[in-house]
Amino acid sequence: MTCLTSQLGRLSRRQVLQAGAVPALGLSLPQLFAEQESARGKDAREKSCIFIFQYGGLSQLDSWDPKPTGPSETRGPYRPIATSVPGFQVGELMPKLARQADHYAVIRSMSHGVPVHDVANRMLLAGQSQPAMDAPAFGSIVTKLRPSSASVPSHVWLQKFGGGAMPPEPTYVTGGWLGMAHAPLVIGTGHEDNPGTNGFRVKAFDAAEGVTTGRLAARRQLLDQFEPSDSSNRPADSLSRFRERAFDLLTGSAARQAFDVDREPDSVRDRYGRNPLGQNLLLARRLIEAGVRLVNVVAWCGLAPGDKFNSLETWDMHGNGGIDIFGNGWNGLGWALPVCDIAVSALLDDLQQRGLLDQTLVVLVGEFGRTPRISRGASAIGRDHWPNCYSAMLAGAGVRGGTVYGSSDVQAAYVKDRPVSPEDFSATLFHTLGIPPETGISPDSFSVRASGGRPIDLS
Repeated sequence: MTCLTSQLGRLSRRQVLQAGAVPALGLSLPQLFAEQESARGKDAREKSCIFIFQYGGLSQLDSWDPKPTGPSETRGPYRPIATSVPGFQVGELMPKLARQADHYAVIRSMSHGVPVHDVANRMLLAGQSQPAMDAPAFGSIVTKLRPSSASVPSHVWLQKFGGGAMPPEPTYVTGGWLGMAHAPLVIGTGHEDNPGTNGFRVKAFDAAEGVTTGRLAARRQLLDQFEPSDSSNRPADSLSRFRERAFDLLTGSAARQAFDVDREPDSVRDRYGRNPLGQNLLLARRLIEAGVRLVNVVAWCGLAPGDKFNSLETWDMHGNGGIDIFGNGWNGLGWALPVCDIAVSALLDDLQQRGLLDQTLVVLVGEFGRTPRISRGASAIGRDHWPNCYSAMLAGAGVRGGTVYGSSDVQAAYVKDRPVSPEDFSATLFHTLGIPPETGISPDSFSVRASGGRPIDLS
């Protein structure tokens, strides 16, 4: 497998999926499936995850942890509103999610000490306070330990990070030291490359130039001729069935159909919102339904009417570019929070109606929060980076709805009780997915664990 990992490390995920990559790697794609299958325990709980990154850092005071009695220079203009759970309030720009509070839990005591985007994003991805540059991300670990058995990729990333705040690409697109076998299939490499754009099409399953379906079938037939006819002479873990999955992935319709949001009724697409976040979350639901184990979604909300593209960092609301944090431009809460409220609430509704929420963990979180004190940028007001205390939302997969874990002080500046570190947060996610955080992921199966944290109780 070391040889295979080395070969995969020199190829992009798309190249591996392209038809021309199969002969280049011999039986590498079937071997990839075989290795994934070997990691699956017979009693594994088949839970999946949609992990939504509020890239840039959502203000906790204006969303999940409002402080209406705080000083005027910190509390902001938005009022808290009641939710479906008595005593639990959220910011007024999230009315749909407020009505669904009995379906999710909120952690109000997330905390670490690094106010730098790229480092904090690596910490969130790896679930570590001091991650190595090649530390595998949460999604890669999940799909190593709980790969999909369907003819779809185990791990998909929707909307690539962009802008100066993004973590180094090897952090999340290569699988880290676990190797390319556990890297995500990345969809959305530019701001217009998303299902909210007219004419969007996933190209990852396109065959290499000159390789037709007929040529693939001929290669498959040739490989079949070399399969031993006497089953007693075959290894117990024959690659034949994994080769079937490989060809199904490359030539079948299941994966292509799962990635085709145009198959959804207009009414459903409208309910999620015709913007990058809404349509990516609809695509994420389709992928989970098709058997993808882990879907990462960067919560880029797109452009407000009249905006010109600037960055994918929707939630990094310093007041830069002349857009107030409380304004209605692409970098303002007046635009971003309603878009997020509509999209995430539609996702939770859809998962619930389709019987998927009990087996699907939905995570909504940024790399840190925002400063309690409102500051003035070059041309507008904003809030700056603040890792000391911020919030996260978790729903589904057995998470007890209506739960509020931890609390902050009167300004949502520091944790008052039950702090949650990056390690504890990742341990909680693994535990919720039915993966013991202490599960070994290193070649010796014990020296490196999935997480070094302790899960908090949200069940």
